[in-house]
Amino acid sequence: MTALALHRIPGTDLDVSGLCYGVMQFNARVRGAEMRELYRIYRAAGGNFFDTAHAYNFWMKTGGPGESERGLGECLAAFGDRGQVVIATKGGHFDFIPGYPRSDDYLAPGMIESDVSDSLNRLGTDYIDIYLLHRDDPRRTVASIMDALNAQVARGRVRHLGASNWTIPRIEEANAYAAAHGLKGFVIAQQQWSLAESNDPYPLNLRGPDPTCYRLNDADVAWHERRQFPVMAYTATAFGYFGDNPGKNAPHYENPVSRGRRDRAGKLGRELGGFTANQVALAYLRSFPFPAFPILGTMHPEHLADAMGALAITLTEAQRTWLREG
Repeated sequence: MTALALHRIPGTDLDVSGLCYGVMQFNARVRGAEMRELYRIYRAAGGNFFDTAHAYNFWMKTGGPGESERGLGECLAAFGDRGQVVIATKGGHFDFIPGYPRSDDYLAPGMIESDVSDSLNRLGTDYIDIYLLHRDDPRRTVASIMDALNAQVARGRVRHLGASNWTIPRIEEANAYAAAHGLKGFVIAQQQWSLAESNDPYPLNLRGPDPTCYRLNDADVAWHERRQFPVMAYTATAFGYFGDNPGKNAPHYENPVSRGRRDRAGKLGRELGGFTANQVALAYLRSFPFPAFPILGTMHPEHLADAMGALAITLTEAQRTWLREG
């Protein structure tokens, strides 16, 4: 395995690779030997940080309930390296599609416990390194939510906590409550963030614009820098907008601002020694002065290998500013 620098997530004992692998489509779009080969490529390139979720693959005809977690669990068993990798999974999602049965009170303590149990069973592990809540539920107090999460920590089923698609004020409120009561707070946020500029008022997911998702804005980025609060950035390459084979949602980013940034990323990549625009776009997120871990979602071996090459790029503040502003 390539020896690459690992990065400590503040407030934890977790050392992770600079790029996280999002395996949402494991056991759906890819299965068996093809899936295990993607796992191998990522691990061979020095990757050790995986992202999945309780909800993943419920909506895919070739997937099904819990298949992403089961697929990752299959890889963990095949390679026997559970102790060398960091697993982040998410629970606490509302009933957003047929076939994913949810209580309306989807962050109730019983639902959180049920989701954790399901994830542990599917992954074939007895602990989750980072457990994130996939969505917030503002109807519930942060006290109720943090108490329920810490009950899982106390049982050893969850090691650290994170929040996905939560606003910064709610993250601050939750962490203030945890600190005041001797509990574990959130150590990381998972939000949509990329170099591209979206045409949509809401973040995109695979189904289109989603008002329940959260996209980082400039003020959010400044907050993360002040607090040194880590981010797992999803849709980090804007659905392949910076690559040669963009996905079906990439046109949502097609505009003069994004085109300029993509052109500059390509130019800078060439100047740095033959890197791709996609690699530079990933390096851009990693160049901010706080811990940022772009999530790779590709299921193409060559695209995964290309993306991992971004770890060889170190951008200056001036280069980062030029990429964004010209």
